[in-house]
Amino acid sequence: MKLAGIVLVAILLPAPVGAQGHKFTINAETPEGQLLSQIGQEQDAAKKLELMEQFAGKYPKHEAVVWVYEQMYPAYQKAGQLDKGLDICDKLLTADPLDARSAHACLKVAEATKNPDTVKTWAARTSGIARKVAALPKPKDEDAAEEWKERTDFARQFDIYTEYAVYAAALAAPDAKKKAELLDALEQRNEKYEHLPALRDQVFRALLAANDVPAALALADKAMEKNIATEDMLLVSADAAFNKKDYERTQSCAAKTVAALEGKARPEGTSDADWEARRNSLLARAYWLEGVSYGIQNKYAQSDKTLRAGLPFMKGNDQLLSGAYFYLGLANFKLGDLKTPVRDRIIDAVRFNELCAGIPGQFQAMAQRNLKAIRAQYRIQ
Repeated sequence: MKLAGIVLVAILLPAPVGAQGHKFTINAETPEGQLLSQIGQEQDAAKKLELMEQFAGKYPKHEAVVWVYEQMYPAYQKAGQLDKGLDICDKLLTADPLDARSAHACLKVAEATKNPDTVKTWAARTSGIARKVAALPKPKDEDAAEEWKERTDFARQFDIYTEYAVYAAALAAPDAKKKAELLDALEQRNEKYEHLPALRDQVFRALLAANDVPAALALADKAMEKNIATEDMLLVSADAAFNKKDYERTQSCAAKTVAALEGKARPEGTSDADWEARRNSLLARAYWLEGVSYGIQNKYAQSDKTLRAGLPFMKGNDQLLSGAYFYLGLANFKLGDLKTPVRDRIIDAVRFNELCAGIPGQFQAMAQRNLKAIRAQYRIQ
């Protein structure tokens, strides 16, 4: 009778999908064995969960408790009690730290919370389990080797999924800072993750949209250190440096922006017209920042060369053109006046100041004064 009871209970205790398959012996004549039998026979989900909670509470050291845990966390997930499910997951993976399949299921519970911190924590923990399983040595026994291959192959694929879980959580996170935290976590995990460039760009834009410029600049600085900064990161860094009057950095970032755009093909999914408009807008600003910063530093030859190259991209943008014309007028006046008067330079100085004087704004009055002085000095009407 005792043996029959054991067999009967064993049949009524199926393993959950994907479970490790923990083995144990049941004595149906003991209180714990009888409770396990009740669990196996109970059809009502809520009552079944209550019975499992009783078993886990009364017999936390019983050899069958891991099996009970394997039944509990999906039951909690189905009932929408995700925090309780994760508590059980913690106990399960503490009891069996090499159960990659249960780790995968537990990460899915964490994802269901839609809490980015929870996903990040569980992705890191379950990745550690996956890597340990993937590193298990191959057994000599042929039958065991087949099971080993299945386990290690699954663990390697699961480890890749843990990276995706962090990536997906970052995309879904509504808070820019939280996105940045998840990006940092993913970068620490795998700097070569295929979706990392797109995520980094999205996080950068989200930080700017949230007016968190310091965090956006910090992200851009990290990207520049690794030589992976986008044109937007470079240009924002150039702008920030210009505002701080760090003109050497302005010039470096602006020049890198130009180089990045000159060698960049039209992004997939962007029309030719949209890409040309965006590219021209970025180039206009980059050339302006570099050329004007040279002018402020009295580096007239560099200012003249850079601003002339940028003029075609500034067409239609009076705000940029007025500053470009002003510093082109100044540069050409200085370059023409340094040695013997170079008439072509002086003529250009007059022309650029005339153009600047015709645009309302901060440079207009200065251009008008400069224009009057040049004409008087060189007797040009």
